[in-house]
Amino acid sequence: MMKGKTILLGVTGGIAAYKAAALTSKLSQAGANVHVLMTESAAKMVGPATFQALSRNAVRLDTFEDSHPGAVSHIDLADRADVAVITPATANILAKMAHGLADDMLSTVMLATTAPIYVAPAMNVHMYENAATQQNMQTLRDRGVQFIEPGVGLLACGYVGKGRMAEPEEIVDVLKAHFQEKMSGHLAGKRVLVTAGGTVERLDPVRYLTNDSSGKMGFAIAAAARDMGAKVTLIAGKTAVSIPDGVELVNVVSALDMYEAVMSRFAETDLVVKAAAVADYRPEETAPGKIKKTGDTLTVKLVKNPDILQELGQRRSTQFLIGFAAETERLEENALDKLRRKNCDLLVANDVTREGAGFGTDTNLISIFDRNGLVEELPLVSKKEAAERLIAACCETHVGSRSSSRRSDCFCSYGYLSVLCR
Repeated sequence: MMKGKTILLGVTGGIAAYKAAALTSKLSQAGANVHVLMTESAAKMVGPATFQALSRNAVRLDTFEDSHPGAVSHIDLADRADVAVITPATANILAKMAHGLADDMLSTVMLATTAPIYVAPAMNVHMYENAATQQNMQTLRDRGVQFIEPGVGLLACGYVGKGRMAEPEEIVDVLKAHFQEKMSGHLAGKRVLVTAGGTVERLDPVRYLTNDSSGKMGFAIAAAARDMGAKVTLIAGKTAVSIPDGVELVNVVSALDMYEAVMSRFAETDLVVKAAAVADYRPEETAPGKIKKTGDTLTVKLVKNPDILQELGQRRSTQFLIGFAAETERLEENALDKLRRKNCDLLVANDVTREGAGFGTDTNLISIFDRNGLVEELPLVSKKEAAERLIAACCETHVGSRSSSRRSDCFCSYGYLSVLCR
């Protein structure tokens, strides 16, 4: 959810400034572009070099240090921010913000930015409960500032009470929820078709050919698209997971069943995510009764099933098409070959021999390709997160068409799905 987002992290002179270093690390690991703004007091608690190493960006302390003469740094940062968070937020910075003061880099940027602002207070319990602090906080709430409430416990000063800064993990969760909510309606009115699971090709009434697909990845994609506001149709073969709420489920058995279900709905679809593991071949004949054991060998003639993804690529008009490829070798070579042959916009590939990326797991290691090559390679993440990262491309972009190359303006590096969001 935070990949590619610009987050301003304000650090003030509370003892909890050390927690801000851990937060910087977690946000950077989540893919955010973190810019740390420190007060002079904060720099006495934790050195700026720590935050610079963790964020890989210069730390800003002085309003008058403009490293780029072509831009006024505090305005440039304020304009670029997707969100700002101050942690720890002392009583002093709350008072400055409430009264519109701008006497250092942090308070100046907070006054200039139009991005959402989150504040995690941390101070002595009596300072927190002081009427002036409470009034300042209420003033900021009335202006739309969001507070991440402090906890109750033993404080650095020795008091026990409310004033402990929220833990970094809690703040990360709040920011993730912020971006997810922001994207929640961006696919509203769009029709998304997802295929999932494996197909079953009958040899006889008691035997069949299939594969190890569980449907978990496809179901996660359907849920992610639903959460973005799309009307989702999930065409599912053999699966081993619970059906996501709020989607239209179409159960199929064989590759031919899936072919008919997909093709009959394709014309009215905006986005197709072809995540199912469809059998390439089926028995030429299905025996009406159980095949009896009559010899040492049994020969079964297989015939080719329709290639659903390839036909979608041939039939498509305005639809955006995402294919999947489960590979065991030469991942990039095979993925790009499949993408071009099947006329996909994106192809998601994984090496199913790698630990955590095979069929039936709750995690995945995926690489996303477009016609120019590798777009993004995700680390080992849950299939839910991988699905959210993929579908999020539909919901955060400033690109006007598929042909645009302005990838730097996108939520992630593949902004091609912007056609769905116009």
